[in-house]
Amino acid sequence: MKTDFLIVGSGLSGLVFGALMANAGKTVRVLEAHEHPGGFGHTFTMAKKYTFNAQLHYVWDCGEGYTVNRVLKKLNLDKEVTFERYDPNGFDRMRMPGYALDIPSDPQELIRRLSDLFPEAAEQIRKFVLEVEKTSEGLKKLSPPIDAGELFNHFGEVFGTVLYLNSTLQDVFDKFKLPQAAQTLLALQWPDFLLPPNQLSFYAWVILFTGYQKGAFYPTQHFEHVIQSLVKIIETNGGEVLLNLEVTQFVFADKTVAGVQAMDLVTHQTHEFTGDTVICNIDPKKAAKMIGIENFSKTVRKKLSYDYSPSNFMAYCAVKDIDLRDYGFGKWNTFYSGHQDLNEAFAQMYERNDFSNPSFAITTPTLLTNERRDCPEDCQIIEFLTVANYDYFKHLKDTDRKAYRRKKEEILDFILDVVERQYIPTLREHLVFKISGSPTTNERFCWCPSGNSYGSSLTPQNMGLGRLNHQSSLKNFYFCNASSGYPGFAPTFWTGAILYQRLSGDRILGS
Repeated sequence: MKTDFLIVGSGLSGLVFGALMANAGKTVRVLEAHEHPGGFGHTFTMAKKYTFNAQLHYVWDCGEGYTVNRVLKKLNLDKEVTFERYDPNGFDRMRMPGYALDIPSDPQELIRRLSDLFPEAAEQIRKFVLEVEKTSEGLKKLSPPIDAGELFNHFGEVFGTVLYLNSTLQDVFDKFKLPQAAQTLLALQWPDFLLPPNQLSFYAWVILFTGYQKGAFYPTQHFEHVIQSLVKIIETNGGEVLLNLEVTQFVFADKTVAGVQAMDLVTHQTHEFTGDTVICNIDPKKAAKMIGIENFSKTVRKKLSYDYSPSNFMAYCAVKDIDLRDYGFGKWNTFYSGHQDLNEAFAQMYERNDFSNPSFAITTPTLLTNERRDCPEDCQIIEFLTVANYDYFKHLKDTDRKAYRRKKEEILDFILDVVERQYIPTLREHLVFKISGSPTTNERFCWCPSGNSYGSSLTPQNMGLGRLNHQSSLKNFYFCNASSGYPGFAPTFWTGAILYQRLSGDRILGS
């Protein structure tokens, strides 16, 4: 049966688009290669009692009137899908030898805390933080849907923002002459981007940093509830979300995409699915290669030449007979680095595969909400995230499985050494479950090429005016993915909602 919208992939932006279209009365069918919907937002259970979310930790833009809230209201889900706010006095807690900084929601308080740590640089710090706020407002004016009147009325703000188009975070640190330790404390969120300051787009950092300042959140019923709520909207409005179906070929002729061929990964039978409009939620570059890159316009081909983001190492652990709140954990994330120079820390781990002095993030999901537990009552979950090189892990896995497993164990051991030294002296004694994932794990379970975590890398080259958007140059075929919008929970909500808005004319976002 032909549908109005055939969506290839069930990542968050695809599900948001599909739910909005189904809610508007359109017929929707979603095809997903994995056994779970949600892409990096999917949830899995291990040992029949420990439930983990694939990589996602915390989100932003969920407050009243913000992107996620607007979409959920449109779907009548805002009372059902709710969020718990992280501690506004310190939603991210930055730690390195000799220094500690809790990032507050109030920019003026951030200035005060940093100035107390670095009194000799108080004026540079003040100017830097105010410039971040100004750039944030300018980026909002430049985000689609663009209001020409707003651009004119805020010309100075917008012009100042455009000046940073090709800047890295390091460029702006250097401009304001911030002390090295202050730079590191501010940039310790780097696992949220998997890039160090000298590679990370200043725009990308500003968007996320200020987004979290306005409210860092965690879903009350965890991420699985968010995903399943979107799936339910599609299904209760006559749509389908079909799992274990890997797209093997696009049905393409005369510059028009009419559908796909997909193999059932359970029965190994091939089926053809068609739609009046095909929405590509899988990696755009991968899809373009399947269709034939030569079939796209020169402009789109150039936009499809993006580099993939680095990948990550993730460790999912459960502890028993211990309360992590007694050791400094709670409604916040903790970021640690043994290096004062994050550029060097990143190079050591990503380029030299040396994790003996790691920089990483710690999150404790069971402390973020009381509404649902993802483990037995006498346990708590603690997770660790750092960067990892796909090519290195791919080679290890293909040539020496034992060495591959040893490397994963080695990385976790180095992280646990730090955690026992800095936070929980007896952590290993309380570990009752641990499992780790590498870049090849990402590739296998999230179907992301080269194990990338965010689609295109968040460098200035990929974050500028030439960034890929929904337009594919082919008929009846649109991109709707982190690489054709922006990565992360709120940005993928935005990506799906903006495409819905453009194709339906129904305005949800924007003033």
